[in-house]
Amino acid sequence: MVIIITGASHVGKTVLAQRMLEKYKYPYCSIDHLKMGLIRSGITTLTPEDDDDLTDYLWPIVREMIKTAIENKQNLIVEGCYIPFDWRNSFDEHYLQSIRFICLAMSDEYISSHFGEIKSHGSDIERRLDDSYCTDEQLKQDNHRIINGYKSYGEKITLITESYEDSIRGFLD
Repeated sequence: MVIIITGASHVGKTVLAQRMLEKYKYPYCSIDHLKMGLIRSGITTLTPEDDDDLTDYLWPIVREMIKTAIENKQNLIVEGCYIPFDWRNSFDEHYLQSIRFICLAMSDEYISSHFGEIKSHGSDIERRLDDSYCTDEQLKQDNHRIINGYKSYGEKITLITESYEDSIRGFLD
């Protein structure tokens, strides 16, 4: 089984991946780690701010890693924001049967009422070097983009409206 976890920035993707690793003992691959390895090694001239270009650049690599895990009957959690909205078009039904897709997003109301808490959890698993770009308005825009983008391809979104813990509990039970 391959579990893909994606969603907006600061939504708790890495926390969920870490908890799944601890509970199910599935290894997980952070697309951010892959991104930074390729950037720091000089293999690409893209920067961490080149989000759309990074999705186009990273997805073919991540896609083939997912296929390889499935072909080898290995479990894997793939976590990150660089999953294209039309990701399913990259796989035939044989592969899709072995993929579980999780997309996390937050409602505007949740962001407004929990913004300080959201920011305080920004480095729970990985240390964010610069979080100054993160504003409640930017988070709302990012979440709207994620919700609208994935919904336009028929994907189910787990919308966090009241409690992050309640929203992810089903993935850990």
